[in-house]
Amino acid sequence: MRIITGKYKGRHFDIPRTFKARPTTDFAKENIFNVLMGYIDFDGARALDLFAGTGSITLELLSRGCSQVVSVELDRDHHRFIQQCIAKLQDEKNVQCLRADVFRFIKGCHQQYDFIFADPPYALKELPQIPDLVFEHHLLAPDGVFVFEHGKDNSFSQHPRFVEHRSYGSVNFSLFR
Repeated sequence: MRIITGKYKGRHFDIPRTFKARPTTDFAKENIFNVLMGYIDFDGARALDLFAGTGSITLELLSRGCSQVVSVELDRDHHRFIQQCIAKLQDEKNVQCLRADVFRFIKGCHQQYDFIFADPPYALKELPQIPDLVFEHHLLAPDGVFVFEHGKDNSFSQHPRFVEHRSYGSVNFSLFR
């Protein structure tokens, strides 16, 4: 796993082979962030990474200058790995790494974010409800962007806040505002 750009550009982190999470591929991550440059300035933004997995997006957001990144991951080993990666960057002041259930976090969160990224397991039965939950709980700030990574079997084009869909190989992203 590598950081694509920003102050930590090129930094690599080896993901343990025992991990269940599949990190967003470098190809897909680079392309979606290129698209996002037309939507948001990450410098100083408040960001939320839901289902953080390996922490790939969290690290990318830190590298791109977000003033605050909240990373939410339930799995103990994945959470610990994300914390270790952040410690290696020595950038703990700008990130909050929570070991928590995403659905409980969403229901109890009273903060808004300029950028939200969610990458749930593609087989998660609650996956289709996640965009609605983000908007029902007012997590996205005005003019914010929500990126939802999902499998090819899901379509969110009929969602009232849907903006566009991007596909990179087997990785699909739906963007919402």
